[in-house]
Amino acid sequence: MFYKDERLALFIDGSNLYAAAKALGFDIDYKLLRQEFERRGKLVRAFYYTALLESEEYSPIRPLVDWLNYNGFAMVTKPAKEYTDSMGRRKVKGNMDIELAVDAMELAPRLDHIVLFSGDGDFRPLIESLQRQGCRVSVVSTIRSQPPMIADELRRQADNFIELDALREVIGRPPREPREDENGDDS
Repeated sequence: MFYKDERLALFIDGSNLYAAAKALGFDIDYKLLRQEFERRGKLVRAFYYTALLESEEYSPIRPLVDWLNYNGFAMVTKPAKEYTDSMGRRKVKGNMDIELAVDAMELAPRLDHIVLFSGDGDFRPLIESLQRQGCRVSVVSTIRSQPPMIADELRRQADNFIELDALREVIGRPPREPREDENGDDS
């Protein structure tokens, strides 16, 4: 439930939203996403959080990051860390949870409604704290994927759960074919 006069902000966990949309078989059109939430209330800020691999000449996510930056999204990035796991596989670690939580806590006194695009159960205590500060919190993720992309405890804590698949017609577009130089890894 949204009210036209409420001040709202979007907090997008980039890799989590990407994985949820991919599991549902569509891409997010961020221009449409922004317009949808501008329609639902007074959009104060739209944050997008992602880690970037700085060692690569070209990152598949770089064009998206640049576009979002020029189109009204507050970009929060940090270098991802590369490591090799015990099986010798190259892994990328780039968790943005703390950055998202700090920004949400700082902005909460100036907001009525926070929309969190993530299914990560680690955000449950954050939602609880935001609610104690008087913010309503909606969580956007999916239970329609196998397995569901949202942690049960996160869904229970939120004031409102928005099924990402239900937004498909409003903010979705068909997935584009990946080019050969893209591995699709958005971790």
